[in-house]
Amino acid sequence: MTHKIGFIGYKNHAKKLLDIVERTDNVEVSYIYHPTKNIEDSRITNNLKDLYECDGVFIASPNNTHFEYLKEMIENSDCLIYCEKPPVTSSDGIDYLERLISEQKKRIFFGFNLRFSGFNDLLKEYSKSEKLGKIIQINIITSQGLAFKEKYLKDWRADGENNLHNIIENSSIHWIDLMIFNFGKTINSNYLPRLISDNGTSFDTNSVNLQFESGIVASIFTSYATPLVENIVIVGTNGFVIIKDGKMEISYPRDTFDENGLFTNPKNKEEIDFSFQTIGENSLKKSVGYFLECLKSSKKFESAYFDTSTYTNKLILDLEEENK
Repeated sequence: MTHKIGFIGYKNHAKKLLDIVERTDNVEVSYIYHPTKNIEDSRITNNLKDLYECDGVFIASPNNTHFEYLKEMIENSDCLIYCEKPPVTSSDGIDYLERLISEQKKRIFFGFNLRFSGFNDLLKEYSKSEKLGKIIQINIITSQGLAFKEKYLKDWRADGENNLHNIIENSSIHWIDLMIFNFGKTINSNYLPRLISDNGTSFDTNSVNLQFESGIVASIFTSYATPLVENIVIVGTNGFVIIKDGKMEISYPRDTFDENGLFTNPKNKEEIDFSFQTIGENSLKKSVGYFLECLKSSKKFESAYFDTSTYTNKLILDLEEENK
């Protein structure tokens, strides 16, 4: 049996999703929707109603359109829905999602693909590790120079009027959600957005700090206005992990001393290959693969996935509101 898939969006990240779907057995992309454009593809449609008959629909349009398309598909179709993050960009959107009945929520899957990544595996493994002890601090830096590319000025992400907080909604959100997915609800948080490049009118750089009941604090820095930096440090009471330059190094134990009895660098070090790019690409494939496997087996999504997604979304909207 071949399952019909519809797409809302067709370029950039939507194209990555489309490529993965097209390489999957027993699914067929039947429609690609855009409200006005007619691209050279026989599957293009300007009529959203064409997607009502699909078994699954991917929403990969600009952030501020997610809510209207989610609402349209939930109320007029029985399809399963893959919606890119953020789920919505307004408190009205959150209220709508939270009021949905359980069976409607189980039809919706949000694209937080780091839940399916090696980063998630790493947190789960070392959260209970004697090598690290109790995790107390996680520092994440992921940044690059997109804001200095000419195409950025023409991109919807640079439009501060409609997407002022684009950097937290498109980049930081993945890491924020990964922390919440592993450590639960926050007890304290702050958000420091800024425009560094002076290109466009939306924020291109931010810092986010999250504190959890367990005592873990996560500091997340993301930017479109720097050289490429990919660096994660996880600090525990007995050891630490450093990920950079395609390598992950684990150092332990804490009680390592020099000849004078002073603390020195932990004596045990383990190093493995750890590529941000490869892990990111694989997590996207696994995330889409999970959605499509549920679709093909007529299985609904776990309610915890939906609840964590809306909690992450609500936290980000609250942080944005504090920085108006």
